[in-house]
Amino acid sequence: MAKTDENDPKDKGDQPAAAGQPQQRPQVDVDDSHITATYANFCRVTGTPEELILDFGLNPQPVGVPTKPLALTQRIVLNYYTAKRMLHALHLSIQRHEQAFGVLETDIQKRVVGGMPAPAPTADRPK
Repeated sequence: MAKTDENDPKDKGDQPAAAGQPQQRPQVDVDDSHITATYANFCRVTGTPEELILDFGLNPQPVGVPTKPLALTQRIVLNYYTAKRMLHALHLSIQRHEQAFGVLETDIQKRVVGGMPAPAPTADRPK
């Protein structure tokens, strides 16, 4: 499925941008018909002087310290220019989400409502 931008300069006669206005980048056509979707709730970022390495995986125990090693299943390697563009795009996306739905709290302890539930009483441990 190809994606195009309705603001593509080809559609508007290749007019130069007015002085003082930022020039729009043309939209690149993308074929995403063979894309695979993967869910991750863990990301590790490492790098070299030339590249950033993003490793993604699934943490089956998202609360507390995992007792088993996390299985990392996807790796994306980016140059720093692409990483910076991605950072900007992610920042804008999260800003829009928070404006619509409220602030995303990344500290799980601050998200817990009413504290952790007490363990249920058992025969060897009365109320």
